[in-house]
Amino acid sequence: METKKRVYIGLLVGSMFLAALLTAAGWYLALNREFILSRILLIVIIAVLVAFFILMGIGIIALVIMLIRSKTIPSLDSITRIANEVMFPIALGTGRLVGISKEKILRSYIEVNNNLVKSKMLSLEGRQVLILLPHCLQDSDCPHKITMDINNCQQCGKCSIAEIIALGEKYNTVIKVATGGTLARKFIEESRPRGVVAVACERDLSMGIHDASALPVIGVLNCRPNGPCINTDVDLAKIEQAILTICKGG
Repeated sequence: METKKRVYIGLLVGSMFLAALLTAAGWYLALNREFILSRILLIVIIAVLVAFFILMGIGIIALVIMLIRSKTIPSLDSITRIANEVMFPIALGTGRLVGISKEKILRSYIEVNNNLVKSKMLSLEGRQVLILLPHCLQDSDCPHKITMDINNCQQCGKCSIAEIIALGEKYNTVIKVATGGTLARKFIEESRPRGVVAVACERDLSMGIHDASALPVIGVLNCRPNGPCINTDVDLAKIEQAILTICKGG
């Protein structure tokens, strides 16, 4: 696995060990101090925690195997997804404790997600794919609003929107431009895609991937030559590769 993916995987494993250590410490204190909780209730709590760790452990191990083999394990797909969703915020917290920047962790998370989606070897039709774009790709001085209808773009060439429209037409995909997470979720609910190619910054992409749950999302990071949220850009080749990954299994 590449270094990028190893950052997030390492944090997942480290978070599991840290949580298990805290549980063991709590168990030790419970046995050596007087608590109001009855022994039966305590045993139930510990049993639930142990079951949780086993489930998360299986999910993380399956995730690592999928990344190494570049092939999904259908019977463990749901457990892997649940483990990834539950452990994601814990991994973020663990990363901060050990001094890893949030941006680096989010990039690693997106890389892991993209490889997991690729391992599914999907073969969707273009019309089943939604390309979700941030409004900051549009030139900030442009008077034409494209958030509700991307066809309002006049294709003047001042930003990359026109070229992305051409890509959408080439592969017959749906394209939407969102001003934030709420509108992005609305577009997904309305379009009901089988797969999404999402362009955004690390924070918005990782949150969107996490919120999408079982929906396959390939994340493409935007470029920010003028800083965040204004006149951003994106590598069109990466968008096209993401479309091909979902439509033809990579």
